[in-house]
Amino acid sequence: MTTARPSLDPELRELLSGMPLVSRLDPEVLAQLREFPATPVESLLEHRQVDRREITVPAEDGAPIRLSVFSPAGTDRAASSAPCVYWIHGGGMVMGDRFSQIDIPLEWLDEFGAVVVSVEYRLAPEATGTTLLDDCHQGLLWTVEHADELGIDPARIVVAGASAGGGLAAGLTLLARDLGTPAIAGQVLICPMLDHRNTSTSSRQYSGVPGVWTSEMNAFGWQAVLGDRGDDEVPVHVSPALAEDLSGLPATYVDTGSAEVFRDEDTDYATRIWAAGGHAELHVWAGGFHGFDALYPQARISVTARRTRTDWLGRLLATNSAAPHGV
Repeated sequence: MTTARPSLDPELRELLSGMPLVSRLDPEVLAQLREFPATPVESLLEHRQVDRREITVPAEDGAPIRLSVFSPAGTDRAASSAPCVYWIHGGGMVMGDRFSQIDIPLEWLDEFGAVVVSVEYRLAPEATGTTLLDDCHQGLLWTVEHADELGIDPARIVVAGASAGGGLAAGLTLLARDLGTPAIAGQVLICPMLDHRNTSTSSRQYSGVPGVWTSEMNAFGWQAVLGDRGDDEVPVHVSPALAEDLSGLPATYVDTGSAEVFRDEDTDYATRIWAAGGHAELHVWAGGFHGFDALYPQARISVTARRTRTDWLGRLLATNSAAPHGV
């Protein structure tokens, strides 16, 4: 029997109709996708007054981790106390780089004068287990340690990411809570990849059909990271939906589409934060497919989603900047 699925937003459906879609990933397809040239970050910076620095920090095993730091041009960093967005890119944990979806946090640089730090974590299947998360953690620790040098207010560091980056952001925030450091003011989880089990209703709805990200592609991504680990062997910080305790987290923003594979795990995560007494704002965009606002930012639903997200971040930075972690 054919599984019923929520319909796409009409404008998104029209835009998506001209895009080649696949239903699954394998090593050969992944190799081809990795060869596609990324959008040069210079095209996003040419109309902005931005200072850019490239930093390399050591991972726990000594491997180099690249960070790109974007700051409003002309800022006196010694006298500055800017908010910081620590950005973690998407790509199913197997693709992408630190410039993927970077237009999203650069809008927050424009809006709030935020310093954006984007991390280039190692990718699966070459890196597995906790390596991806550990790389993100090391980059965040470096950012906090160099807050004065970067002109960052350490009380206003927000961790944000899309898709796989959203899942890593959630895992990183859980890890910071469990370790007691560093303090994170908020987390922005954009269509986050949270649950390796891939068994929700939305996962089944987007199985066996071509799409931007399908259940089969999701299974490939998780397999690349985790191999054949059983559920009881999967680290909670790698698959955040496994976390039994979601208390003590900073303010959280979750958004997803009604027509995408991660819909149910994302809505469940926000619901469980509420159940633990936490602060979460959840938006499920009717007719939105996975990553719709990054792929087609000028669509009307995308403009609304991005504006709503930015407004939430503005409220957080304005009202919760001095709040201790976990409040």
